[in-house]
Amino acid sequence: MAERLMVVVGYEAAELLDIACVTTSLAMAMANGVGAPEVPYRVLLAGPGGGPLVCGSGLVLGGERSLERLSGPLDTLIVSGGTGYERAASDTRLVGHVRRLARESRRVASVCTGAGVLAAAGLLDGRRATTHWRFARLLAERHPKVAVDPDPIYVRDGHVYTAAGVTNALDLTLAFVEEDHGPELARQVARDLVVYLQRPGNQAQMSLFTATPSAPDDGVRALVEHIAATRTTT
Repeated sequence: MAERLMVVVGYEAAELLDIACVTTSLAMAMANGVGAPEVPYRVLLAGPGGGPLVCGSGLVLGGERSLERLSGPLDTLIVSGGTGYERAASDTRLVGHVRRLARESRRVASVCTGAGVLAAAGLLDGRRATTHWRFARLLAERHPKVAVDPDPIYVRDGHVYTAAGVTNALDLTLAFVEEDHGPELARQVARDLVVYLQRPGNQAQMSLFTATPSAPDDGVRALVEHIAATRTTT
C-alpha cells in the first residue's frame, strides 16, 4: 500500500489542539491498523522557515519541514487555525506556498480559522465551506465568493474539506481514516481516543448539551442530562 503523506501547516499562534487532534488521530490509526499490518500514513508538521512554532497557548512545537522546501505530491494538506490566522492569511508567501502545495495534493483541508488561509489562497472560491461559528460571518464578509455555512462540524466540497474548529479536527481526521481505510479502523481510533462517537459532518456545531443553561438543582440537572443522553443514543 502506497504511503500517504499528510502535511499539517502551522504558523505563529496556531491552535495546538487543531494540530494535535489531527496528528494524534493519524498516529493511532497507524498503531491500530485493523486487517492490515500497517496503515502507511506519514505525518509532517510544516511552517514558515521550518523552525519551532509557538502555539497560541505558548507551547512550542518543533517544525519538521519548511513550507518553502516542501514539495508534492502530497496526499493531504491540512491548514490549522488559531489566533494567528489573520497574520497567516495576510502573509503572501505563506499563502502562496499553501496555494502551490494544494495543487500537488489529493485532498486539501482546514481546521477552524484555517479556512481563512484557504480562502486567502482562493481555494474556497465557489465552494461551500465552514469554520468556527464565532468567525463564520467574518469569513463570509471578507470572502464573498465562498458559500460559508456556519452550522455543520465539517464540510466536504469536492476534494476540499473545512472543519468547524478545535476538537472538530478529530471528526475530520476520523472521516479521513474511514475514507482511506474503512469504518472499522475509524471506529477503533475513536474508541482509543475515548470520544463519544464518530460524528457525521452535518451535525450542528452547537451541542445540545451547551445550547441551554444547566439547571441549578442537582436532581433536575441529572434528569435533563439523562434525557439528553437517551435522545442521542436512540
